[in-house]
Amino acid sequence: MEPLLALFAEWWWIGPAAAGAGTVGWVGVRRSRRRALPSGVTTTADRAVRVWATRPMGKSAARRLEVDAAVLDLQMARNAVTRGRADVKVADAEVVRAQAERAASRVSNDVVSAARARLVDAQRDLRAAVAEVRARRAGLKAAKAMLPAIRTGSAPLPVARLLAEHDAILARWMAYETDPALAIDYPAMSDSRSPLLADFLRAHERAQWVRPASVQTRLAPADYLAYRDAVRRTAHAFDRAERAARGGTPPSIEGGDAWSRVASDLAETAQRALARSMESMGRAAARSWTERGAKRASKGARASTPPAPERTPWPPPARDRPQPPRP
Repeated sequence: MEPLLALFAEWWWIGPAAAGAGTVGWVGVRRSRRRALPSGVTTTADRAVRVWATRPMGKSAARRLEVDAAVLDLQMARNAVTRGRADVKVADAEVVRAQAERAASRVSNDVVSAARARLVDAQRDLRAAVAEVRARRAGLKAAKAMLPAIRTGSAPLPVARLLAEHDAILARWMAYETDPALAIDYPAMSDSRSPLLADFLRAHERAQWVRPASVQTRLAPADYLAYRDAVRRTAHAFDRAERAARGGTPPSIEGGDAWSRVASDLAETAQRALARSMESMGRAAARSWTERGAKRASKGARASTPPAPERTPWPPPARDRPQPPRP
């Protein structure tokens, strides 16, 4: 027993030393692994983010992507209104301060005029932000109205629709690049020195940069908004360049390729939706007009003379249009 106690008294430090060496070695290996990775990259969080980004988007998320993006867009517009109101208050306070200093002969009238100009600009920006909120609300209602059709499969997914719109713009542009007749008739559409075409090329580059790889690519609502806005800017820039190259005449490019057919299908879909909306409004107006006529007829039967209408009914009856059918 005594030899064992003596041995333990002499070699008791081996256990703690080994544990400490193992800890130091583990820390060194972990630090060396971190040094091997790029700066700002972790071993767990970055891998989790990359795995999440490479996974395809679920069906429910893909269908609701436009609605979620519209909600985010409306929230950002409301934040802009809040900032605009704060800017108006600050500008108003600056006007009051400038007027007080002018009354004390500390500043000139130019300072007051500049403060009032800033107030006018802030009020104009606030009105624009409020109008933007109304537009974003309308966009959210439209996205919600399209959701049932997307769920049933009668309407394309939001990302697929954006990709088709983008490809249709590129097809219109490539028609000027590949058709010799169009290149001769409208040389400005193939000349990169043209300012409007240069604007289109820059917008197209931005749209290509934020374009998703496929319909299944996982997108956040903010990424969808960035791609949607880039496609819209590209379309507007191309329309301006094409209108200027054609001398203000509306574009009329006939194409038989797949992308031209996609563009025509999108235009027909928009026209059908507009026609359905106008038809619904017409039916509602006709129903209201018929009910008003029936009420006036019943009142005329009880009174000696029929009362004059308070206001002209809408839509007004026309000679070349048949009477609206009774519901």
